Amino acid sequence: MRPEVRTFVADGPLPDRDASEEEIDRRIMRLNAIPKPVTEEEARALIFCFGPDDCYGVAWTLLHLVETGPNPAFTTKPEPDANEWHQRLYDRAVFAGLIPRN
Repeated sequence: MRPEVRTFVADGPLPDRDASEEEIDRRIMRLNAIPKPVTEEEARALIFCFGPDDCYGVAWTLLHLVETGPNPAFTTKPEPDANEWHQRLYDRAVFAGLIPRN
């Protein structure tokens, strides 16, 4: 795993909307430092970095980065209580015809 991904993953899930501007800016800077495309291993690590909301759009940037991986992040439907971003990744792979709906 590349150091830029390890650094981002080490920070844990994205903060919610109550985070400081400095924290959000730091996460954006680290996310933007990750070269595309990501490897399958990196994509699997990054899916655990989604937080409780969209973090002022940062979660969308993370989602698009995960989608640069070689395979869909989810090939089976996430559990009903899964993070909403995991469900979005699954749905987008289904809608793109990359995987069948389970």
